[in-house]
Formats: sequence, C-alpha cells, structure tokens
Amino acid sequence: MKKILISSTNKEILDVTKAVCRKYSDYFDPIFCPDTDESLSFIDYELPEIKLLDFTSKDIDCNRVLSAIKADPWLHNGGIIAVVENTKKVQEMEEQKDPNILIVQTVQSFKDNFDRLLRILWSNQKFLFNRGMQEVIGGEEKGGFVSENDPNDIRLFTSFLVNYLYSTNRINAEGRFTLQTTMMELLTNALEHGNCKISYEEKTSCLESGGNILELIREKCKNPQIAEKRIRISYSIGQETSVFCIKDEGDGFDWKSRMNVDFTEGTHGRGLFLSKSMVKYMSYNEKGNEVTFAIDNQKDESNSVPGIMIPFASIEYNKHDIVCYQNEPSTDLYFIVSGRYGVYSDRKLISVLTPNDMFIGEMAFLLNDRRSATIMSAGKGKLIKIPKVSFVNLIRKNPHYGIFLSKLLAQKVVKQNQKTLELQKEVNRLKLEAKENGSDKSE
Repeated sequence: MKKILISSTNKEILDVTKAVCRKYSDYFDPIFCPDTDESLSFIDYELPEIKLLDFTSKDIDCNRVLSAIKADPWLHNGGIIAVVENTKKVQEMEEQKDPNILIVQTVQSFKDNFDRLLRILWSNQKFLFNRGMQEVIGGEEKGGFVSENDPNDIRLFTSFLVNYLYSTNRINAEGRFTLQTTMMELLTNALEHGNCKISYEEKTSCLESGGNILELIREKCKNPQIAEKRIRISYSIGQETSVFCIKDEGDGFDWKSRMNVDFTEGTHGRGLFLSKSMVKYMSYNEKGNEVTFAIDNQKDESNSVPGIMIPFASIEYNKHDIVCYQNEPSTDLYFIVSGRYGVYSDRKLISVLTPNDMFIGEMAFLLNDRRSATIMSAGKGKLIKIPKVSFVNLIRKNPHYGIFLSKLLAQKVVKQNQKTLELQKEVNRLKLEAKENGSDKSE
C-alpha cells in the first residue's frame, strides 16, 4: 500500500481526496497533514511515495515543503501532485521544470481528474519509489504507455520515466533535466501538431493573441476523430543506453525541413532543434509521425550524495587500491560515489559493489564486528569515508536518516532472502532434471 501525504486545509481538496482514496483504500493510505511542520516531519520519517501539496491552502507553506524536498534529492525525489489557484499559476510552476513534480492542476482540474490520476499512478507504481528501495535490474527493461490527448498524461508519463532513470542511477541531475526537456518537447509536438492537427501558424496566432494552448487542444478534441487518437510511448532501458520512441496517429510532417530552420525569431518552434541537440541521436520515420531517440546511461556513479554526508572528505581510488582488509577493526563507513569494488573473502572474489549498493562495510560497522572481507577497487572510483563517532552524531541530529538507512538494510535482507530462494529453486530443478535423466538411462 502506498502512503499519500495530503498537505491541505482546502475543504474542496480534502473532500475529493477522501472520497477518491476510499475508492482505492486497498492501494493508497492518505495521511492528512494540515500544518507545515507536520508535513515536513511526515516527509522525513515516512518517506511517502506520493505527496499532494495544495498551494491554495494559505495556512500551509507549500513552498517551504517543496524546498525541503529539493534540498536533499538523495532522500526525497519524485511523486509530487501540486494544486494551484489558476491556469496562470499552473504555467508558472510548469515553467520551472521541477522533475519532482508529477503534475500541476487547478482546484477544478484536480476535482475532475484525481480519480483517474490515482488509477494511473497505481497502474505504474514501479516508477514510484525512494532511492535504494528497489534493486536495479541487470538486463534490458522494455515497456510502454498509451497516452490520451491530454497534457496531464504526457507530463505524468514523462515524470515516470525521468524519475525512474534518475532513481536507478542511470542519469544524473543534468541528464534528468535533459531527458525531461526532450520528452516534453517531443510529446507536446505529437499532441499538438500530430493528433490535434494544430498548425504552426495556428499556434502562433493563438500565442500572439494571448490565447491558451490548453483551451485550443480541448477545442480540437471535441472532434470525435481527434479525441480517439492516442500517443504511444515505448522505452528500452539497458545498462549502456536507453532508447525511447514516441508515435502519434497524425498525418506526420516534413521533419527534414524543420530540422534546419534558423530559430532566431518567432514565438515557438525551437523544440525539435533543441531536442536533437540534447540527445545521443534522434531520427524520424519517413512519414514524420514517429520519433526515436537515445541517451547514454551513466555507469558506476551515484546521481547524488546524501545531504548529511556532504561535509565529509571524499577519497579517490585507483585500480587495485585497497579500501579495507579482512579482519581489521571496522571504525569507518563508506558511501559509494563512483566506481566498482571487489569483495574478497579468503582471497576469493565473492561479489562486486557499485553505487547501487550505496555503502561499503555497513554490517560490520553497525555490529561492532571486524571486517568480514577485503575490499579492492576495480578501477578509478570515489568513496566518502565517515568515522563511526561522526556518523552516530549525525543520526542523533537527523534521526529520519537513521530510519531510512534501517529501511535500506531491511531491503537488502529481503533481497538476499529472495536470491537464496531462487537459488534453492534452481538447485531443486537441476536435481530433478538429473534424476529424470538417470531414470531415462536406466530404462
């Protein structure tokens, strides 16, 4: 069950939230916090996957809550639903391109869409989690979304993919911004110019006259033939590269001529040129209604460092440098910033640690035990070394970090148990196979 922070005192918002959450009571657990400090405390200690910040509630400082989330992206990221007063505020907040925000809505649009929004969130819950709470899958991950002609949809699906790659250390903060910008530009083109058939001249006229492009889209979608069209988003996330494909059901366009336009003037139209410059490669099909692009994934690097660990000095390692030796006293904990580190027990390699493992030596550190293995750097890397006394003092000052780290350790135990069960199943399968082969031979 996913916890939702409801930071609001607006009766309209509260009534809708309570009614919809009752409908999804098996999936979502709403926690109502009508106070700024209460909201901040809940975020720190419970780490909710979804946070509803109601900026129309005058007695709650939602900007302060949002700032706290942005201040430590290692601990808090993604999953914010923002409610604001009017469409102008929606535009202002969306222009900030904050990747933590899933969607921005007015009170009325929230009332109209919250039911559907929760349904989409539950259907795509694998993309909503806190750092370290889910293991990075070793192979290639493929999937996709089908979006209606709704700007809310494309914002949601963009946030899902961007936050997922960020949280699994495949992109850093710069890559997060790049991917979000590219996805939104290309999806907006697919929606406006592809499915809704809004021409360049029509959009220009709308913007120059002070019109609202969202209203123009809604007007276009009153046509049943346009309303039933969809945008298909597919992805293939690998270890080295991630590839994305966006396809609309429009007539296509002459993309070759648009790629070489000099955008020195004009109100819009720069998106295609900008997107191409930000990714590894980008190509269209001949018709012009399908675009594919790719980005390089970062490897063996952490996308951010916990806020409480920033004051400590980092140590750089080269190939074959020793981090610590087996059986020596464990007086320090190491946070993995970058690199790969071999774990050797009695001179035998038993595993390899990367930034996805986050820490080196946490078990011996917490149990006051000696090091159970020797750790050797497999290449260039960087660690943050934290003395035990300093770490304990940090947890005393920031107890919510202690809770989060406890969750990480518990998750590691669960993962190890799952691996043990899978290994036992494989052993049993091989035994059964060997027994059946033996029976065949005896016959």
